[in-house]
Amino acid sequence: MSMDTFPIRRVDHVRHYVNNARQSAFFYQHTFGFNITGFAGLETGSRDEASYVLEQNDLRLVFSAPLRPGHPMAGLIAEHGDFVRDIAFEVDDVDWAFKAATERGAQAAQEPTTLEDDHGKVRVASIRTYGNVVHSLLNRDQYQGPFLPGFTSRNEPGDSIGLVEVDHCVGNVELGKMNYWVQWYQDVLGFKNLISFDDKDISTEYTALMSKVMASGNGRVKFPINEPADGKKKSQIDEYLEFFGGAGVQHVAMRTDDIVHTVARLRARGIQFLSVPRTYYDALEERVGEIDEDINELADLGILVDRDDEGYLLQIFTKPITDRPTLFYEIIHRKGAQSFGKGNFKALFESIEREQALRGTL
Repeated sequence: MSMDTFPIRRVDHVRHYVNNARQSAFFYQHTFGFNITGFAGLETGSRDEASYVLEQNDLRLVFSAPLRPGHPMAGLIAEHGDFVRDIAFEVDDVDWAFKAATERGAQAAQEPTTLEDDHGKVRVASIRTYGNVVHSLLNRDQYQGPFLPGFTSRNEPGDSIGLVEVDHCVGNVELGKMNYWVQWYQDVLGFKNLISFDDKDISTEYTALMSKVMASGNGRVKFPINEPADGKKKSQIDEYLEFFGGAGVQHVAMRTDDIVHTVARLRARGIQFLSVPRTYYDALEERVGEIDEDINELADLGILVDRDDEGYLLQIFTKPITDRPTLFYEIIHRKGAQSFGKGNFKALFESIEREQALRGTL
């Protein structure tokens, strides 16, 4: 058993900074079925920003918005649009983790500090990673309240669609920067490079990208990192970097244990997905062997399937969920497979390119 040099319990939450947290919370509650469980804002004594906490099983999203001009995030929201700011980790010891990370080369974003209220206290710090993304480090073992000190409980249930947890978060970085950040995750957080894809693995006639998947010591936290590769036309990564204004989180993959149910519910609520040609399903059984699901049902919903040595996985990708062609979501159902759907890349990227062509950005 190799030593885990940077113990991380799990992804604690993913925090978005947005122009309008109330509307974002409403959208995620009513489409993705999250419960609104916590709130901080003017009513709770937060003078500068409003935040809503949304939960579904072990998945927690937070949406925060500036309440007045001159807020430090206002400029970044103007630059990037609504964006993922923080992929936060729950750790055993915040002070140790912060010290270890900064000694190994991480830039500090927030020194360790204690947040306190009547429910107890939470220790929190944060470090910078690619673009304007940070990793908060937090421990709430001595806290009994909702989310964090300063938040009040909200009980506004969503109609759950069976999302379980964050499976992985993908970062898009500038050309030539992938290996820099791969090395950063290795050096600073002790991650290992699980899988690498180069432009021979994932290219179409027009576009290519390179990708490396990094995983934490315990395997619970997985971060693929993409960079553009040379292609005849503008790749989806180039498009992202242009419209986002630099490196950032491209998509968050949310795991379900019943993808047919989850995707059917999302479609009924108006979420749009990338689609693949029907011919993808003609060769499906030949390519992945026998599966439990009904192939016609998968074809109707546009769900992709891939197999590796350990089993198979089912996955589907939403179209971008903001006006900019930047952030989207993946819904993934793992049946043994620990990989990332390499067999689907070509079909998927051709689908993205059809969307790019419609946007006039290919």
